Amino acid sequence: MASVPFDQLDGFIWMNGEFVQWADAKIHVLTHGLHYASAVFEGERAYGGEIFKLTDHSERLHESARLLGFKIPYSVAEIDDACRTLLKKQGFQDAYVRPIAWRGSEQMGVSAQNSRINCAIAIWQWPSYFDPAQKLKGVRLDLAEWRRPDPRTAPSKSKAAGLYMICTMSKHAAEAKGYADAMMLDWRGQVAEATGANIFFVKDGKIHTPTPDCFLDGITRRTVIGLAKDRGFEVIERTIMPEELEGFQQCFLTGTAAEVTPVSEIGPYRFEVGEIAKTLMNEYSAAVQPKHAIAAE
Repeated sequence: MASVPFDQLDGFIWMNGEFVQWADAKIHVLTHGLHYASAVFEGERAYGGEIFKLTDHSERLHESARLLGFKIPYSVAEIDDACRTLLKKQGFQDAYVRPIAWRGSEQMGVSAQNSRINCAIAIWQWPSYFDPAQKLKGVRLDLAEWRRPDPRTAPSKSKAAGLYMICTMSKHAAEAKGYADAMMLDWRGQVAEATGANIFFVKDGKIHTPTPDCFLDGITRRTVIGLAKDRGFEVIERTIMPEELEGFQQCFLTGTAAEVTPVSEIGPYRFEVGEIAKTLMNEYSAAVQPKHAIAAE
């Protein structure tokens, strides 16, 4: 998969209400979303032919657009239906789903009030975000130089394309040093998240995670918190300072792409791939399976 450029994959893409051939899903070089990051997107996964928490993702796509000042011209129900239909059209059972909405090329410049709002959905087969063998041992994270911004300077509750620029820079810098990813602090110097996943820590049987006040409160994050509480684990959402990492015994990441991924080290700090992280990894794997698939077992 990695050797095939994404513009050369096969199949169809849903674009502005129509299914078009993958190679024909194109935009102009002067698209506003490309120049000024006026774009929002979602990352979703299908398991056993069903997209996990699809409506939650479609609702967040709409809210992300609202926070950026535009309205998606397709309802949540229409986007849900398009995702499900495209999944069947692609012929996949397990796949990654990427809806995106953006301002078009009708106007160029910072202001583009009259530009068309476009919407597209692509679905492809994409394995775990991290190498499976590395995942079982726990991935290694660097400490990012870039920080999550003050919500007074950026729409931090929106899954906006522009907010991922510093994530790409941080992940590239980490990979250049041999790490799988990087942990980012926020503008105050508090622990925030990884470049594309939320972060959790374990100490003395209790789970600690940063309060999502300047980064996304991920759908997978909320799912895993619910699974942990159902299992009887205490989950504490609070301010976490980087010097506290020395006292945590376990660490793991959560996200649609990352799913639940144990962490073995963050910079100079080391963690075990412990039972709580393993338990939640298994619980999440079970939770995402469609009910009909579980009933058939």
